[in-house]
Amino acid sequence: MATETTSSCTGSNLLQPISEIINLPLDQVNFVVCQLFALLTAFWFRLYLHPSKTSPFIRHVVATLLGFYLALFCFGWYALHFLVQSGLTYSIMMFAGLEHMHKLCFIVALGYLSFCQVTRVYVFDYGMYSADFTGGEFQQTWRMPNLLEYLSYNCNFMGILAGPTCSYNDYMAFIEGTAYQPRHLETNGKENGKYKHTEPSPKNDIISKLCTCAISLAIFLSVSKLCPVERSIDDKFMASTPFILQVLYLYLSMLATRPKYYFIWTLSDAINNAAGFGFNGYNKDGTPRWDLISNLRILDIEFATSFKMFLDNWNIQTALWLKRVCYERCPINPTAATFLLSAMWHGVYPGYYLTFLTGISMTMAARALRHNIRPYFLGSTTHRSIYDVITWAGTQIAICYTVVPFVLLAVGPSLKFYRSWYYCIHIACLVLVLALPVKPRHLRIKEEQQQQNSLQGGLTEDHNSHSITDNNCNQKHKAT
Repeated sequence: MATETTSSCTGSNLLQPISEIINLPLDQVNFVVCQLFALLTAFWFRLYLHPSKTSPFIRHVVATLLGFYLALFCFGWYALHFLVQSGLTYSIMMFAGLEHMHKLCFIVALGYLSFCQVTRVYVFDYGMYSADFTGGEFQQTWRMPNLLEYLSYNCNFMGILAGPTCSYNDYMAFIEGTAYQPRHLETNGKENGKYKHTEPSPKNDIISKLCTCAISLAIFLSVSKLCPVERSIDDKFMASTPFILQVLYLYLSMLATRPKYYFIWTLSDAINNAAGFGFNGYNKDGTPRWDLISNLRILDIEFATSFKMFLDNWNIQTALWLKRVCYERCPINPTAATFLLSAMWHGVYPGYYLTFLTGISMTMAARALRHNIRPYFLGSTTHRSIYDVITWAGTQIAICYTVVPFVLLAVGPSLKFYRSWYYCIHIACLVLVLALPVKPRHLRIKEEQQQQNSLQGGLTEDHNSHSITDNNCNQKHKAT
């Protein structure tokens, strides 16, 4: 969230006085107020439009109309893009064959999203919105949805502004009130009798997530102004500050930037939970889990010891979508293809592409380093701890270096930052990738499968040997 209030806004001007008082862009004020309204509405939706009290049709209609209202308040006429994109993809689903439906939907949805982003950035105003515009997804389902179900899935009030993306089947189970039934079953297929008669409450998780939101927002509003990322490319700062202190400042500035995303995604998660969406079974201690569509794990992000660990816990639902749509299906260099698709999905600012192109080299270098160096540190707890500390520091520096263009957006400032570091991490990544061997992906997958099979085989043999021993003992007992 920037501190300027001059950016254009096609949404409602009702909150303009508040925007001026707190010195935040109007579109961001509209967004936060709408999300808070959605949170209150979600409680009402869960209590008064519970599946036991009303039909799925009513729940679909209310969720969709509220979603459109929030979109109109935030984006004004720009909210029509939600309808147009949904209409285009639904038409393809109606008339295209099953063999090509998913491909055509993907191409049309991504193409229309790119069109919206190009017009927003380069036609109307380069900085029109400080809030970004990205698209959603439609996953495979067991039946063709009707138009209302499809609009409800894409435009419901819980996720239209900030997501997160979710499975269509999970969403339909939530609307129809069947989301709790299969998750009351234990792994052995038996019903968990302690909880089978009561619907789990999201109250504790909502309170916890709202506390996280409050802390994240307070940190962002107070600390981000003290440590702006732009200072990293200030000539006076670079000339007067030792390089090691520049690295430390970059880490602190990025540390102060992330709470903005923690606030947005955690609030969105709380909204879905308040509506009754997000139940994911029970923990070992019997407490309910409400993380089915959670989008981040903050502690795993801040203490990540590898580039992959950071990415696996950041924007989780989008990462899962990218994995299913691209990484698992692309026959040639799926890592590079996935990062490029992610750049297109995020927008058309040049900084996005610089970040994700750098991310390709970072991922390949981190993979090579881990596969070749990590085995030497597994001998003892002390060695593993040393490895974790070193890789944590390296991961944080690598993430900060990679993400700077994502924050700066423009090419000039981003390249100025890289030049001030003499492209040192780019060069280090290139050297690591060329010097350290990494087995091809299909061979790594084959080895993992063989290890799993051997492990399962060992367990089976142990089980059989125990069974034979037990039988022998029983026979001896009977003989005596």
